[in-house]
Amino acid sequence: MNAFTSSRDDTQASFTHAIFHPNASSSGLWCPKSLPQVNFQTLINQSYTDLVHSIFNALNLDIQRDILDSALSSYKDFDNSSNPAPITTYNLANNLAILELYHGSSRAFKDMALAPFGTLFSTLAKQQNKKYLILTATSGDTGPATLDSFADKQNISVICLYPKGGTSDVQELQMITKEAKNLHIFGINGNFDDAQSALKNLIHNPDFQKELEAQDFSLSVANSINFGRIAFQIIYHIWGYFCYIKAKNLEYGTPLYPIIPSGNFGNALGAFYAKRMGLPLGKIIIASNPNHILTDFISTGIYDLRGRKLILTHSPAMDILKSSNIERVLFELFGFKRTKELMQNLDSTQVYSLAPNELAKINEYFQALFCPDNVCLEIIKKYAQKSILLDPHTANAIYAYEELQDSTKHFLAYSTAQWCKFAPTMLKAITGETAKDFEAIKKIESIFKQKAPNSIHTLLSKSIKHNRILSSNPNEIRSEIMKIL
Repeated sequence: MNAFTSSRDDTQASFTHAIFHPNASSSGLWCPKSLPQVNFQTLINQSYTDLVHSIFNALNLDIQRDILDSALSSYKDFDNSSNPAPITTYNLANNLAILELYHGSSRAFKDMALAPFGTLFSTLAKQQNKKYLILTATSGDTGPATLDSFADKQNISVICLYPKGGTSDVQELQMITKEAKNLHIFGINGNFDDAQSALKNLIHNPDFQKELEAQDFSLSVANSINFGRIAFQIIYHIWGYFCYIKAKNLEYGTPLYPIIPSGNFGNALGAFYAKRMGLPLGKIIIASNPNHILTDFISTGIYDLRGRKLILTHSPAMDILKSSNIERVLFELFGFKRTKELMQNLDSTQVYSLAPNELAKINEYFQALFCPDNVCLEIIKKYAQKSILLDPHTANAIYAYEELQDSTKHFLAYSTAQWCKFAPTMLKAITGETAKDFEAIKKIESIFKQKAPNSIHTLLSKSIKHNRILSSNPNEIRSEIMKIL
């Protein structure tokens, strides 16, 4: 069942193939050949897991029901297994709620997709009697979620690259204290884009793949270039819509405007696909930080990396300039020929430009704003005075809401991480004090009488298992991987 096609040519593949081999032909990404129209209103009272089944069936994803059920059992480890992505209205405006996506093991939104994805991938690998090397690069949240998901899974080895000094202490400890024998974590001297570029270099290197094959391994990735991640990410946008209209007692069909903090664009892509399938979403509002390449692109139609340097901000998971999943939006709206042309322009000249009619099409679906870093802190402080703790990424989304100020519309801001993952930034914003992660967590707990999860507190007592630091040179990383295998 070939439900997928490359974003850069007309090569087709099944969902299973796309999961195992996310590197599509012509250096493209696997994308749905076509998106179904779904009568979402008929699904409004389904459980979260039943909703996953319904959407997977609508997308013709070739996964046996029992295998998918096994993958979805990972939600049992969330704070509320029946509602892994709850919304809250706090003491907010009448037309705003927050979708909390941080109730899994790593306390960030990546768990929503990666928790079931790891089980799904491992089960399929065992079924095919194949061994896989999973490569992942992280700006801070993908890494811990990937490692939790794949820990001790049969037929799987994981290499995780993260920018040394470019994550919070909590995020780093969530990675480097992992004990599972199949997990290998390396800090990289460089930023996230350097780590991701090294990963992409290895993925597209045929000699490296031959070396892996000689060791009986196939290569795959857990980043959001893998559509297995995206498939699960579509679901919580639908769930969030259902929860909002129920909470606000609105008619089905009332437009809801999602406000999504976005760096690599996978989270927003899930909302885009849901909207294309018929979910009554308004424009998808992209909330960026000072690395506002997405804001520039959505506003001007020009994606320009020339002379641009990554800025380290208070919302580090969004410190990204090369947003991989934009390519899937281009394919869905403009087809593979135009997508290949644009992406080749970016590779060769570091820039591409949409035609005016193409930009107009993008603007049918997206609007974008960016939050200055000092204002991010002001938003955190303002809401903390109401006893609402917003992590820095969520603060970017709330800034976008306040800038838009439209009482005629309904908004759902996405909270992508729990406050305790960025406690030093939170404390600085709220009190002006500086402190390291765990001291900051204790101070905030004391002020607000809100306790961070035990999984965060126990990190300090764990021993460090992974302390290797590498350059971002793909050859050095490749050499280390082959030593491990």
